[in-house]
Amino acid sequence: MTKAEKIKNFDSNGIGQLNDGLFGLPFTLDECETVLIPVPWEVTVSYGGGTVNGPEAISNASYQVDLYDPMVKDAWKKGIAMDAISEELKNKSRALRELSEEYINALANGAKENDRELQNIASTIQKECIWLNDWVKTRSLHFLNQGKTVGLIGGDHSTPLGMMQALAEKFGKFAILQIDAHADLRNAYEGFEFSHASIMYNALKINEVEKLVQVGIRDYCEEEIDLINTSNGRVKTFFDRDIKYAQYCGDSWDRICNRIVKELPHDLYLSFDIDGLDPKLCPHTGTPVAGGFETEQVLFLLEKIVNSGRRIIAFDINEVSPGPEGDEWDANVAARLLFRIANLVAMSQKKG
Repeated sequence: MTKAEKIKNFDSNGIGQLNDGLFGLPFTLDECETVLIPVPWEVTVSYGGGTVNGPEAISNASYQVDLYDPMVKDAWKKGIAMDAISEELKNKSRALRELSEEYINALANGAKENDRELQNIASTIQKECIWLNDWVKTRSLHFLNQGKTVGLIGGDHSTPLGMMQALAEKFGKFAILQIDAHADLRNAYEGFEFSHASIMYNALKINEVEKLVQVGIRDYCEEEIDLINTSNGRVKTFFDRDIKYAQYCGDSWDRICNRIVKELPHDLYLSFDIDGLDPKLCPHTGTPVAGGFETEQVLFLLEKIVNSGRRIIAFDINEVSPGPEGDEWDANVAARLLFRIANLVAMSQKKG
């Protein structure tokens, strides 16, 4: 059956069919204009775990999402699919996480980083994180070179570095729009160069990343503030505190979003850590922080960006963790956001 025939026969108002693809859509990976790369990896997570199961939880929750999008007419017809979840990645992550926990616990109990056993652990984790970055880069280029709109679903927030490297190779210069509770600008946090807390520090090593615009940041250290302040404008941060204080004094989210949009060049990459939301919406994420956004606040900003004519060249959603005993609340929130965000990204690329 052709894609056109599938569209004709599909009931977008019906119950999501579990035997079909993401969001209950009947299309193959090749037929979909948007492809999501799942990366079940959480090796350097330093607080709560569970994000390794994020891609699968979001996929499972996607069948409950209604397919009407108020911004993008008949968006579902374009197709959104998730690549197969790699058991190799998941198994590597679980084995390496045990090593990283051993390493972190030893440091917390007074061990020195130059301890030979700890150095061996750090070296192993470093090697495997480089392997992951190469894997993500290769997979990203595979779909980008097919003309797909590409998103990455983590896993922890270290996972999209390889995609950013792929985008630099494919598109040249671009900015990163980071929605997050944390600045993620630490240099080799807890001794791990590719820590989830170092993703933006590492992203700034990519020459083609001309600017980093951070929104909603509310948990950061002095080292990160110093980097922001000495970046000569390459890093522009809209702190959660400043956003809320402006609103308390009568400013509007609309005007604040206009100021955020003005900081962005034409091409940008969206990196969305789910803990950028109010933790009532993502209570099981790895490092929840009080404060944050409602879902429609984030979507309002993204709609502003798309309506401005800017292009979102790719995106990621990270740090989604299912709750104990299979609690799907976090994944339900993420799946609904994913559908809307994927459609807006495709629309910015003139695919919606």
